Amino acid sequence: MRDNGITGRLAVVTGAGGGIGRAVVRLLAEEGARVVATDRPEALDGIEGAARVEPLDVRDSGAVDALVARIEAEEGPIDLAAYVAGVLSYVAVTALSDEEWDRVFDINAKGVFRVSRALARVMQPRGRGAMVTVSSNAAGIPRHAMAAYAASKAAATMFTRCLGLELAPHGIRCNIVAPGSTLTAMQTGMWADENGAARVIAGSLPDFKSGIPLGKLASPEDVAEAAVFLLSARAGHITMTDLYVDGGATLRA
Repeated sequence: MRDNGITGRLAVVTGAGGGIGRAVVRLLAEEGARVVATDRPEALDGIEGAARVEPLDVRDSGAVDALVARIEAEEGPIDLAAYVAGVLSYVAVTALSDEEWDRVFDINAKGVFRVSRALARVMQPRGRGAMVTVSSNAAGIPRHAMAAYAASKAAATMFTRCLGLELAPHGIRCNIVAPGSTLTAMQTGMWADENGAARVIAGSLPDFKSGIPLGKLASPEDVAEAAVFLLSARAGHITMTDLYVDGGATLRA
């Protein structure tokens, strides 16, 4: 059997309580990883596949650094990581407050920085590791009333690519998965009625939003499969890549 680069390795997943995060934890465990699942305390119930569950506020640099140090001391070296934590903001710029802008960036962009920095500091001396940031296709295409969200995801995407450039000489790969509309609570929370999915798939000309050529929403597993692939040995020569998993919605080459 071919080594998948995951079996027996220690992986950390942030945002593990959400739909995509839970799927990433489960698939990593199925590939043989020992998974530390992190999220807000109230989101951690019933996560399948985690060897260890830890509350974590990605807005707190001290807490991030302390958790990485504790995991390394108690479980062994962290070789794999998926940053899935994120929040949505659906507010027009003219109504957008400083507080909302800061809230979104603190989790979606600065959280990626804090967690990735802590992991890079322990991975770099060992000369191995792989990280994946779950961003969004909104990082690559304008979205109506989503300026804060799109800008924060664009920042996370470029940060991850720059990190990958710095860490490549040390054998550490850093990649991005950019989901489109995915069947999670974040998505359904924007729907006004039972026709929400159909409207997303069809697109909206007044909002300049294209539909989904594949004619369906992504499942959390669709996104998780891409993330786990990028963490695996099957992607051993892939780094700084931004992989769109959106059914063709952005019409991106």
